[in-house]
Amino acid sequence: MVPASLPKTSGLRLLSYCNQSYSGGIAFRPLLSICSSASYYYSAAKAYGQQRRNNSCNDISIANTPSLSLSISSLGRKEASCVISKSSRTFCTASSVAADPSTPPTSSDDNKAKDEGVVDMMKVKDMANTLDIRVGKILKAWRHEEADSLYVEEVDIGEPEPRIICSGLVKYIPLDDLQDKSVVVLANLKPRNMRGVKSSGMLMAASDASHENVELLEPPEGVVPGERIWFGTGDEKDTLPEAASPNQIAKKKIWEQVQPHLCTNASSVATLGGTHLMLTSAGSVVSKTLINANIA
Repeated sequence: MVPASLPKTSGLRLLSYCNQSYSGGIAFRPLLSICSSASYYYSAAKAYGQQRRNNSCNDISIANTPSLSLSISSLGRKEASCVISKSSRTFCTASSVAADPSTPPTSSDDNKAKDEGVVDMMKVKDMANTLDIRVGKILKAWRHEEADSLYVEEVDIGEPEPRIICSGLVKYIPLDDLQDKSVVVLANLKPRNMRGVKSSGMLMAASDASHENVELLEPPEGVVPGERIWFGTGDEKDTLPEAASPNQIAKKKIWEQVQPHLCTNASSVATLGGTHLMLTSAGSVVSKTLINANIA
């Protein structure tokens, strides 16, 4: 029996038990290279003249060494003792070993990674709410004179003058469907020159994985042009941060970090990460038919 007086996690307890159970003694595989406190074992063995070397594997066999436990008991709690039985199986004990070996210890790195994952998503939401996304209404749309794939739209977003925006929607949406249409506009991107036309914003749309079907996002009825759109819940409307400037959007790559998380859910509602709804004062922004689709 293992002496009850010895601590359960003590290397001495295991070694004492093995010393009583095997008449041939306890064989230590090269302790000089395995255990940081090999000198204790070596000194104890030498003191009693029990050092033997096996020419094939350089094992040190120690038997009937009553003071061996004294050397072991002098080790610190973080020391581990490595024991090899006659069947050449290695057993290691240390104070950090879990009482139930079937239950793996929890990795603090895994927990940290999970926590950081949650924090990162919240940061993405915070960044998304610095985008100046507004309800808009297309006043007039026409084909770009120098780009077959582009439309040019005049869009009311609640400013004194309508915005001029270019959109690559010719392949996906008939021109007549754009007239007087309510849309969602990303308004704080840097203006871009698109074949001689300065485009000051972007119409946001959902598309399937193959990018064969594209639908403009639609705000609910009754929302006036210029109303700001946000991600989250209804009570977050009054606590939105100021919209970032176009320079900040570009410098911090805010759009590039947010856009991969934009998608519609199984109900065609526009979301951030599938959980934070894209909202107006009158309800959610939607795609007409596309579910689980990308938004850009």
